[in-house]
Amino acid sequence: MQHIVTDHAVIQGSRITYGVHGCGDPVVLLHGTPSSSLIWRNVMPRLVDAGYKVHVFDLLGYGLSERSWDPAIDTSISGQVPILEGMLAHWGLDSAHVVAHDFGGGVAQRFGIFSPQRLRTLTLIDVVSFDSYPSPRTRQQMAAGLDTLSKRPDAEHRAHFREWLLSAVHHQERFASDALDTFLELISGPIGQASPFQHQIAHYDSRHTQEIAPRLAELSAIPTQILWGENDRWQVVDWANKLHAAIPDSVLHLIADCGHFAMEDQPDAISRLIVDFIDESGTGPMLGEMTQ
Repeated sequence: MQHIVTDHAVIQGSRITYGVHGCGDPVVLLHGTPSSSLIWRNVMPRLVDAGYKVHVFDLLGYGLSERSWDPAIDTSISGQVPILEGMLAHWGLDSAHVVAHDFGGGVAQRFGIFSPQRLRTLTLIDVVSFDSYPSPRTRQQMAAGLDTLSKRPDAEHRAHFREWLLSAVHHQERFASDALDTFLELISGPIGQASPFQHQIAHYDSRHTQEIAPRLAELSAIPTQILWGENDRWQVVDWANKLHAAIPDSVLHLIADCGHFAMEDQPDAISRLIVDFIDESGTGPMLGEMTQ
């Protein structure tokens, strides 16, 4: 399967893989865990066709970006904010429309609270928030010892994560015949198997979102929409309602026949809602926008 990130930049001393597609006002897509920018592959072309310039990258420790052996390298939600800022600088963007999923939504929330002037609009899709994570299942894994789990036999590791990834979608047969094996390969093998534990699960700490939870109302200064799969088993709909209530004037759409990996289950609906929201917000280029 062809990835949508093909170029590289060194940000905060680490290699980040990225892609830029199309022309027009900038849209930045942030993926979650345990996925990569690949999850946007069916949404990106639709945004490009709608006249937007789409910027996408793999978070540090994810996908095709660097996965450092140094445990001091911070790949937490807070640690990813400087990576986002570095990518915006690399792209020459003062501001952008930001669309974020899952763990990337935690990054976007922190970025929006601390740098609201840099967001034109904000779309949050089945995101982590408050203390909605780690899930009970993940807590059980963490209690078992991540180092032990990272050294399980390859077949056992792959079987576990295959079932876990399938639980993220509503249309499981379609996902299994399409992108499942690619997602699984990125977190398996000699390097990949340790990565979801070292760079992802080890940093599932709700303090990163709890810290800013009292300030979520500040995001009302930014046109904000929340998109959520009605069948999300990882981040249930109750969290969507709580986030919607915490951000005055936000727009909430619940999407039928859709799980946590909303862009896998309903790429057409997600793309349409993103484009319509950005178009309707009437946010064009902002003063001080850097030429590209």
